[in-house]
Amino acid sequence: MTELLSDMGQAHGAPMRALLGIARSDEMDWGHVRAVQMRGMRANALLRLAANLLAVLTIGMVFFRAENILLIAGWSLAMAVMQLHNYRSVLRGDFADRKSVSLRELQRIQLQAILPSLLWAAALLYIGLYGSIEQLVILYSIILLMLVGSATVVAAVPLATMILVSVTGLCAAAAFVLAGAPIMAACGMGVSLLLIIAALQSARNHVGADLARINLQEKNETVSLLLREFEDSGADWLWQTDTARRVARVSPRFAYALGRDAAEIDGLPLLQLVAGEAWESGDFPAALHMLADKLNKREPFSNLLVPVYLGDRQLWWELSASPRLGEDGNFLGFRGVGSDVTTQQESQKKISHLARFDTLTGLPNRLQLTESLGEAMREADKWRSRCCFLMIDLDRFKAVNDTLGHPVGDRLLGRVSKRLQSIMSENELCGRLGGDEFAVVVKDGSDSAYVTRLADRIIEVLSKPYEVDQHTLFIGASVGAAVGPRDGKTVEMLMRSADLALYRSKDAGGGSHTLYQPSLHADAEERRVMEIELRKALERGELYLQYQPVVDAEEYIVTGFEALLRWNSEKFGPVSPAKFIPLAEDTRLIASIGEWVLAQACRDAAQWPDMVNVAVNVSADQLTVPNFIDTVTGALEKSGLPTRRLEIEVTESIFVRGGMAEKMLARVLDLGIKLSLDDFGTGYSSLGYLSKTRFDTIKVDRSFVQGAANNVPESIAIIRAVVAMADSLGMSTTAEGVENEDELKMIQALGCKKIQGYYFGRPMSFEDASALFHQSDMDVA
Repeated sequence: MTELLSDMGQAHGAPMRALLGIARSDEMDWGHVRAVQMRGMRANALLRLAANLLAVLTIGMVFFRAENILLIAGWSLAMAVMQLHNYRSVLRGDFADRKSVSLRELQRIQLQAILPSLLWAAALLYIGLYGSIEQLVILYSIILLMLVGSATVVAAVPLATMILVSVTGLCAAAAFVLAGAPIMAACGMGVSLLLIIAALQSARNHVGADLARINLQEKNETVSLLLREFEDSGADWLWQTDTARRVARVSPRFAYALGRDAAEIDGLPLLQLVAGEAWESGDFPAALHMLADKLNKREPFSNLLVPVYLGDRQLWWELSASPRLGEDGNFLGFRGVGSDVTTQQESQKKISHLARFDTLTGLPNRLQLTESLGEAMREADKWRSRCCFLMIDLDRFKAVNDTLGHPVGDRLLGRVSKRLQSIMSENELCGRLGGDEFAVVVKDGSDSAYVTRLADRIIEVLSKPYEVDQHTLFIGASVGAAVGPRDGKTVEMLMRSADLALYRSKDAGGGSHTLYQPSLHADAEERRVMEIELRKALERGELYLQYQPVVDAEEYIVTGFEALLRWNSEKFGPVSPAKFIPLAEDTRLIASIGEWVLAQACRDAAQWPDMVNVAVNVSADQLTVPNFIDTVTGALEKSGLPTRRLEIEVTESIFVRGGMAEKMLARVLDLGIKLSLDDFGTGYSSLGYLSKTRFDTIKVDRSFVQGAANNVPESIAIIRAVVAMADSLGMSTTAEGVENEDELKMIQALGCKKIQGYYFGRPMSFEDASALFHQSDMDVA
């Protein structure tokens, strides 16, 4: 339709033959154009009939006495009958209701102008031949008026006008020539040509105007349909206000969105409807202030999110509107659309909550903790004060997960989070970093004593027993603290400093609080480099074994050796096992290193006398490796060492791991390998452990040996109890760390079966250990 209007608006845009109705054209929908032409012809049919009959009547009256009466009467009657026939033909058509008319139908109607044209031509020729020049001028004047009217009234169908003007014009020129007035003939031809041109231009204008009107009507209908669909669908609606910002012409959907009748809210201020009780107090949210400001300033706005208060409910609407202006430019109010986006807002709120809170505990997550720490650091820098960041790690939590499963572990984390929250004041924000790590942001950490008390309180509260699913669980907590901006200028640096302090607390055995010191960075860097070197130690052959003899307490003969791992680093030199073994466990290198230790110890022991055993320390991490049994059996098979000569030595910490570690020990015993429990009494001692696992030997820690030698009653009582219990269970006892004769005599008096310590030999190389069996008598050191 737009292309059609564009074509019709140009002087030569529409094909002339198609406009006249004498040929088809594919450039436009000319069926629609022809329908417009036919409706225009029908609309003026009565006026055209009246004009023609008036012309016929006027001619009859003028020439009634001057010419042949019968001829004039016959001509007038024929003309009147012809005009009535054409009028009825136009009225009988159904063109008014049709959107398209065929070319044949248009041609049939337009060609009806031929017979009237011939009758008008006949009258002109008759007067030109038999009348005077004055009569011819009068007749031509009447016909000319009729032609001008036809060119105007029948503008929609220019072909009919052209037929009438052309035929009458040519005959008028001929009549003037016959009457001896050639100049009048030429003028008549010129007038006819002008009338034809005017008719064509009028046709273009008429058809173009009608098409524009129809197009506008169709657009209005389309817009109305779309608006009705818009009103009837979804949660969207139209709204408008008057100059006083009161709602007007309330739509049903708008009223429904407010939960009220349209008549009830018509004329009320828009802000009053959405503000709820705040309307009376004027205490509006910022978004409603912005809405009021836009309405007051008469500024358009788009997608403005505003809260809407309906009773005790709060909704969220998204409003867009533009000011309405009258034809004179005066402001009439606002008109716009609205959408209920409450569901989307609630979903967005949930997504935002999930992004900032831990789903398991409900505590702030790492993102929110980081943001809060950043804000605390900015405030500290602004006011020249201090903030603090505490990192918390749960001790022995992994054992709960391994023993009782992750569901219990998750519920335990929930209990921990509640206890942690109960300690917090308005000055602190606690959250979960992930796993079993938590953190606390202390906004004002200027009082170092307060921070220390808070850290101690956290350790105390989190270390109390937990009741979870009928299990009594004992865990602890370690805390690392860093003060900002002293210990870190940025959030990342401060968190790193707290992490280093936490590592120092864990390294010290847990259950303690460490404040960051600059030296920790040097320690961390050393540890990082040491880890790199340890990964290469096996390949370089830097790891080796030393053996410390275990001696019979009565006969002083060597019954076995304990294999002790040593590391002589290319970079660091000799490294203490207390340093590199925990590092190997933390970095998961202990499995590969432990596999090498087992294989080497079995190879060395296979070269000793048949009654000499070898004890190999195995960590809890090694026992949880699925192929541990394959590693042990492989070492025995390759070395040829009998299973009875291998002793696996573990500490009480393996029982905290539970589950898999205990099952692995049971499989070790099934192979015929001996088990010894090292450092009994120093860790998680429980007689229940001894009843669950069949140990061959219990090793008494050096601290009790020294205490007994110094006549400490508690140490003496503990050693007696251990020896008595071991004897009753058919186990042997080994006293560790015997360094002098007083300690030896005390241990012998208390009944220990075997002795290990510097008194009988320091850790030695394989060659030195083997040399002991070539001496007839063992020298006492």
